[in-house]
Amino acid sequence: MRVLTAALFGVIFGLGLLISGMLDPDKVLGFLDVAGAWNPQLAFVMGGAILAAFPAFLIARRRTTTLLGEPLKLPDRWPLDRRLVIGSALFGAGWGLAGVCPGPAIVLLGLAGAPAWIFAGAMLAGLLVARTLAPARAGGGDN
Repeated sequence: MRVLTAALFGVIFGLGLLISGMLDPDKVLGFLDVAGAWNPQLAFVMGGAILAAFPAFLIARRRTTTLLGEPLKLPDRWPLDRRLVIGSALFGAGWGLAGVCPGPAIVLLGLAGAPAWIFAGAMLAGLLVARTLAPARAGGGDN
């Protein structure tokens, strides 16, 4: 049941990305170009997503398990450490350069051909490098 539920919500998420225009790198880059030809359309998409998710997070904060009985662990707000800041900066830089982030990249694998596969390969390589470096840093203070 867990796999079926994950697949169903993955499809719904992918359709939401497709309908909202988040799969179009040019539209995303237009949104990020606040000093040039700014396209505010994705601000409304993000606002709608926040409005839809807000009640669910209020409910989830009071629960210890998911609706399917799995343990529910929401991320802590703190500590705001060096790894989080550097990771956020790298994510933002990659998003700004390519106009694609990991969720849309996975959906684009079936739609956009070779560029999507190259991006996904680079993303996986980055994940492998991060996982390789993480054990070396685990014992050292401000990770």
